[in-house]
Amino acid sequence: MSNKLDILAIGVHPDDIELGCAGTILKHIHLGFSVGAIDLTRGELGTRGSADLRLKEAAKASDILGLKMRVNLAFEDGFVLAENREYQMELVRQIRKFQPDIILCNAIDDRHPDHPQSAELVERACFLAGLPKIETRLDGTTQEVWRPKRVYHYIQWKALNPDFVVDISNFIEGKVEAVKAYGSQFYDPNSEEPETVISSRQFIESVSFRAADLGRLIGVDYAEGFTSSNLLGVERLDHLI
Repeated sequence: MSNKLDILAIGVHPDDIELGCAGTILKHIHLGFSVGAIDLTRGELGTRGSADLRLKEAAKASDILGLKMRVNLAFEDGFVLAENREYQMELVRQIRKFQPDIILCNAIDDRHPDHPQSAELVERACFLAGLPKIETRLDGTTQEVWRPKRVYHYIQWKALNPDFVVDISNFIEGKVEAVKAYGSQFYDPNSEEPETVISSRQFIESVSFRAADLGRLIGVDYAEGFTSSNLLGVERLDHLI
């Protein structure tokens, strides 16, 4: 069976993908796109829960989303640096393995330092994966060169101005359900874990509020926003919302 994906979502921590672009993933799977995910770390430095628990929660969220695959690369949480050659090369191998046309990844600027570092790491790996003189092997086989056509960054803690937004009005319930799969991280009135900036009732409610606000800007109920390092072009003006 081919490993080829249309879209590969990458998050440095389990739950980044769900918070940032779950609605867009659900919509594109509904449209027939093949979508997979890579978590760079196990989130082992998180205040609440544990790395093992977050892996189980990620598996649950993957089932909700209907992902074709999901892998965890077990990079070191808190120390994901764009300059790390080992991390760059492992991502090159993964990009060449799954050959995605589009990559969705962490925010270019955010509260958690791992997020922008991951964003730059992915951008670098996408470029390197297209260089023929960089040879990689996977399972004893030399890999084919591959460079994704597009890299888009979802928006996380900071309210960045998006370069474009995706209407997810029919998929907001699935997005919230996928986020809530990470029960150790978000609001639970019965939890005895320490409180964090994302464990409040207000934060989990903000998932829908932010999507509603972005939707308001384009005249739909809910949307997710993305930024791009490259200039975006459209073929036809009448295809815009």
